[in-house]
Amino acid sequence: MVEYKLAFKPAKHGFGDHDPSAVIFEGNSPVYGIEEERLTREKHAQNTFPYHAIKSCLEAVGVSLSELDEIILPYDPDLWLDTDFVIANYKREIALETDPDEVSHLLGVVDQYLSLWHDAVDEVKAKLRELDGSEPLPPVTTRVHHACHAASAFHLSPFEQSTVLTIDGCGETDSTVVWHGTERGLERVRTYKYPNSLGQFFGTITEYLGFRYGNGEGKVMGLASYGNRNEQIENELYKHVSDGVDYDVTGLTDSGVRAGLNRLESWFDRPRKTCTEQFDQWERDLAYTAQKFLENTVTSIVEEYCTELDCRNVSLSGGVVLNCKMNKQIIESESVADTFIQPVANDAGLALGAGLVGEDPTSVEPMSTVYYGPSYSDDEITALLEREGIKYTQPEQLERVVAELIADGALVGWFQHRTEMGPRALGNRSILADPRTEESRYAINEYVKHREQWRPFAPSMTADAADEYLVDADQASFMIRAFDVTEKAKQDIPAVIHSADQTTRPQIVTENANSRYHRLLTEFGDLTGVPVLLNTSFNDNGEPIVNTPMEALDDFFSTELDVLVLGGAVIQKEG
Repeated sequence: MVEYKLAFKPAKHGFGDHDPSAVIFEGNSPVYGIEEERLTREKHAQNTFPYHAIKSCLEAVGVSLSELDEIILPYDPDLWLDTDFVIANYKREIALETDPDEVSHLLGVVDQYLSLWHDAVDEVKAKLRELDGSEPLPPVTTRVHHACHAASAFHLSPFEQSTVLTIDGCGETDSTVVWHGTERGLERVRTYKYPNSLGQFFGTITEYLGFRYGNGEGKVMGLASYGNRNEQIENELYKHVSDGVDYDVTGLTDSGVRAGLNRLESWFDRPRKTCTEQFDQWERDLAYTAQKFLENTVTSIVEEYCTELDCRNVSLSGGVVLNCKMNKQIIESESVADTFIQPVANDAGLALGAGLVGEDPTSVEPMSTVYYGPSYSDDEITALLEREGIKYTQPEQLERVVAELIADGALVGWFQHRTEMGPRALGNRSILADPRTEESRYAINEYVKHREQWRPFAPSMTADAADEYLVDADQASFMIRAFDVTEKAKQDIPAVIHSADQTTRPQIVTENANSRYHRLLTEFGDLTGVPVLLNTSFNDNGEPIVNTPMEALDDFFSTELDVLVLGGAVIQKEG
């Protein structure tokens, strides 16, 4: 009899406030998973319970809640209740206030949070009964937040033994944890407690530069490449924080993000930025300084514990690990032999790890895909197009026809098979363009994504192209690693190379991983000599990646995409 367990990450009732998701397992194998935002269409689905993601998982395998063997949550509320964490944190906030009404509000929040965590699991059970109504519920168990990140990094890696690092803003009371992964499981080696948080450090600077904490860190990473070392910025920042294996950022983070922003304004005698269209050199230099601080600190921790544990394989997870420039520094360290970086490294990936905590790592297959979400048949797609009265063709040589359109300059929405899980579109919910001209980058930023022109794009490429265009090409299936590029790449594919630091963040596509997408790349290569495509997520600015054919149609008609490919159907705008 098949054993089903459901792991899900709420963003409510004390279980964090962003990126809820759900994953269903057959034994120790994740078979279906999706983020709540893909179904509600609210970016990060903040402060929501993942009703839709849970229902989608149950429907995918045809079971009810009562037929599950276990339900697993990626937080342990007892860890928070057993500390003075909440009270201490809000005392710092209260100390900053002079408004009596605000002080009263914060005191009420403390009481509310303590009550909330005390009843957290009961609240989840009540929500589940609202969803399904079936009784009895299976056992509901909790797992430690960072242990879930660690299991998603180690159990799904190809390694028998690994130095594991999990880094985020805060999970229960932890912000950074070093683990040793062996055939016996995970052993905690060192813990950096909140508020000594690299995630909050980088997030506060993200807010100061005009972006949003929890959403704009990747933009700061991209902006950093336009900056230079600035001793004035370094000298002021390093009066208050220190980097390296024994890092301490509490001078910025110990009283929350709002206080941190006030401190940055005071330290640098400059107000926080409100517009992100243009940046002066000082702002670029601050991004550079923050990025280097992060890179140096995390690389130092990795090198220290690779040596201490005598283990040069490294596994990484947690939201900070989405920083691919940091990952590049770790990979290039002489202390590191090989790496596995969890592609769903943010909190949405907690559900992947929660289902594996405590399991025998040798019983878990290494991760080979993130195509965990729903798919739509050609019959479903054509029925929708007929209902909507939309003209389409179904070319016999689909990949060849689409490759010709891209080579002629078309901007293409590409919707195929199962939805990807995680923040990167990997050829199933993608916008594609010709990488050979920088006009492609301009056109997608300006007319499709509606975002800042300095923002770079990433490529999808075949393995043969990787050997030709990447320096020290290695496995990179998930767009979470950055590489230096060859001179030939600079000539052939300028639209997918960061113009400031001449790096790229590729997806190397194999036939086994995604056969139709691989055929498209191959056809484009046969036409142009360049088996590479500019690939960015299929969404407009500020919205989640599209999940359904109808959402793809909405974005197609509301942006200046030229062509939409839904399964085997091709829709072109007139003219």
